Amino acid sequence: MENFNHKLNAYIDSWMGPRDQRVRGMLLLDNYPPTFALTVMYLLIVWMGPKYMKHRQPYSCRAVMVFYNLGLTLLSFYMFYELVSAAWHGGYNFYCQNTHSAEETDIKVINVLWWYYFSKLIEFMDTFFFILRKNNHQITFLHLYHHASMLNIWWFVMNWIPCGHSYFGASLNSFIHVVMYSYYGLSAIPAIRPYLWWKKYITQLQLIQFFLTVTQTTLAVIWPCGFPIGWLYFQISYMFTLIILFMNFYIQTYKKSGSQRKHPQNSSLLSTNGHANGTPSTDFTAPKKLRVD
Repeated sequence: MENFNHKLNAYIDSWMGPRDQRVRGMLLLDNYPPTFALTVMYLLIVWMGPKYMKHRQPYSCRAVMVFYNLGLTLLSFYMFYELVSAAWHGGYNFYCQNTHSAEETDIKVINVLWWYYFSKLIEFMDTFFFILRKNNHQITFLHLYHHASMLNIWWFVMNWIPCGHSYFGASLNSFIHVVMYSYYGLSAIPAIRPYLWWKKYITQLQLIQFFLTVTQTTLAVIWPCGFPIGWLYFQISYMFTLIILFMNFYIQTYKKSGSQRKHPQNSSLLSTNGHANGTPSTDFTAPKKLRVD
């Protein structure tokens, strides 16, 4: 296995160029196979899990879901605060920031972005809770594409561009996750659910996030600072795939649900629901929302 890892690392390095040595020894980052294997295991569970649960009663998981979602809310807030604070006080340039010009700040950002990478592994649990609660209709292509790709992309980010301009997208996404996971955690508590008002804004915030990331990344293309240009083009391309998929989701969920309220006799129920990881919704007239991130 060690020989295989060595050969694979040599091949990746020959293709990608030299790695950033500041991340050497950090958990899961030295070799790619563990990250890839975890992704394959995730997809196998997605394939086999619903078959296993087919003739079984769904699990509640309510108490676990409250702690899980609120735990991710706290982790996301920590990452957002630390990244913004480090970039602000460390003098990061908003338009473009390379990876070797602010040594102390770069190290702070690297340490926080490792947690961001690792959080993408933790978030696999989103899908597992869907399976346990038999909410298989929420395991969409968008859901799987986003979850499976982010962990792998961020392994490469952490090995080649673990600071500098990479901080911005992670900062925005961490903020969005504060909003999103706080809603999902609190919505699992029936007494609190009627007072939660920000569900309908989550997808809008996600789309704004993608457009802001594209804009800020484009600035680094226009006014380069030494940050690898290939990574900037990749990020813009990946953001556009998410914009297309999330826009399609938004239209399918909110526009069609509005049409169904006007013409219920001509509409079929969308395979969406207004709950967090299987927490049932009591609002059957509001637009329904899939868990997509």
